[in-house]
Amino acid sequence: MTILFVLENHYPYIGGVETLFKTLTEALVEKGNRVIVVTSHTDKSSPQSEILNGVEINRLPFPNRYFFTFFSVPAILKHIKECDVVHTTSYNAGLPAFIASLISRKKIIITFHEYWGKLWFKLPYMNIIARSLFFSFEQMLVRLPFTKFIAVSKSTKESLLQAGIKKDKIIVNYNGVDYDQIEASAKNAPMTDLENQPFTYTFCGRLGMSKGIDILLEAASAFKEKQSNSKLKMIIPKIPVAFYEKILREIKDRNLEQYIVLKHELDKQELQKELLNSHCVVVPSYTEGFCFVAVETIALGVPIISSDKKALREVVSGKFIKMKSFDSNALVDALEDAYHGKWNQSKVNKFHLDDSVDRYIEVYEMLQ
Repeated sequence: MTILFVLENHYPYIGGVETLFKTLTEALVEKGNRVIVVTSHTDKSSPQSEILNGVEINRLPFPNRYFFTFFSVPAILKHIKECDVVHTTSYNAGLPAFIASLISRKKIIITFHEYWGKLWFKLPYMNIIARSLFFSFEQMLVRLPFTKFIAVSKSTKESLLQAGIKKDKIIVNYNGVDYDQIEASAKNAPMTDLENQPFTYTFCGRLGMSKGIDILLEAASAFKEKQSNSKLKMIIPKIPVAFYEKILREIKDRNLEQYIVLKHELDKQELQKELLNSHCVVVPSYTEGFCFVAVETIALGVPIISSDKKALREVVSGKFIKMKSFDSNALVDALEDAYHGKWNQSKVNKFHLDDSVDRYIEVYEMLQ
């Protein structure tokens, strides 16, 4: 088969979803398929086009993801004639991929990472105009007649069903992680003597309004007063710039500049080292479609404090504490329990990358 991937971001952009699609595209090539990727040119040090491990990558020189949404159709059409099926993802890549597939009469699948619905109107750090625009775009996207919708968890499937998508159009395929790589990192990482360090709780992830950063910073202000021998480590990008500057202002306003350690742009091994040198990782999200951070943290053997929202109920296991309600007081209580070692324990749920890749291949073959 020849498969065209239309992706908002791709390698060398680093993230859980990007790791999944890099692995998937390369596995498809190894199995004798031709794979073409159309994506954005986020890293200017990489070429606009190249063949990497057999995958034909075409990067479009747009300044941001919104330009990709509205101006990438001609570039997609250039490659779509050669393909048997199109694979895209929510959100920004979905619309141009669908338009191109409609024009070319090609089958198309979309991986939906999460569906927010009316949650758009409850999230922080966004004005009403932006909320309305994003909500409207999402509503439009779920109404497009994609051939198949891939839900990355049962929670995401339920959300898509509530959005009106027919059950027979939805396939659940959990995202996956490379446990061999994670276990090797855990084995080789130099460890800090945590017993003699301040209680360190870590937040790791992109700057998104759904990530519960507002809850986290409010809780940090209160927890600092209760347990002075503690610190919050935040591993976050500096983009979007406006969002990052807003977070910095809030940290300053809450007098947390000396309490919070900020880290940015870590590679995979550096990131895993930082997680391993934490007493726990906090995932205070309003919602999660899957949550690579939680799954990889659990694989490293690091305890988790979870908001227990959406897919977190499916993926959080091992050593964990669930917030009893979704507010800063509940997070402070959870941090107190973690500080005193009051963890819950369960068998670790595993989500293997190879299983996810194999399932996608089954879907492609189903559409032939």
